[in-house]
Amino acid sequence: MNFLAHIYLSGDDTSLQIGNFIADAVKGKKYTEYPITIQHGILLHRKIDTYTDRHPIVKKSTARLFPKYSHYSTVIVDILYDHFLAANWNDFSTIALETYVADFYKLLQSHYELLPQKIQNFLPHMIQQNWLANYATIPGIGNILYQMNRRTNNISKMDLAIVELENYYTEFEQEFRSFFKEIITYTQKEILLL
Repeated sequence: MNFLAHIYLSGDDTSLQIGNFIADAVKGKKYTEYPITIQHGILLHRKIDTYTDRHPIVKKSTARLFPKYSHYSTVIVDILYDHFLAANWNDFSTIALETYVADFYKLLQSHYELLPQKIQNFLPHMIQQNWLANYATIPGIGNILYQMNRRTNNISKMDLAIVELENYYTEFEQEFRSFFKEIITYTQKEILLL
């Protein structure tokens, strides 16, 4: 799961959303330096990642990419699944995607001081380029994969995965939909335990 899915899976709790969003930039036990409600979001993110990485449906999606992209396949699948969430947003939310992401950007800006430096650094670019809403289109997801490839100094070749997305669009979408039903149920139960 990538940014959009992590935010969505946090439900309506803004502290969970922030914690879930920043979690990858908070290593080890550093999460204990945050307010308890943000800590819960960080821990929820970690549980979502563990659940996702072990799930047989996700492994099936990853296996389709592994021969060409090796260990980057898991990152690519996370991004592709965010595409399917954004592209089918109306199936999952009554709030328009543009409204949802605009509200989330405002939330991050109003809690800017809580964000790790890494997040503070890319947040202006994320908002300006509207990453979360742009996940909904193939060109938008292509741009994200291009940026991710650049971050790996062009080693990952993730930008080329747009070809697999187009060639196996139906298969990836079916896998996303099956998996997403399960992770929604899993996450709702985990939130009750926080």
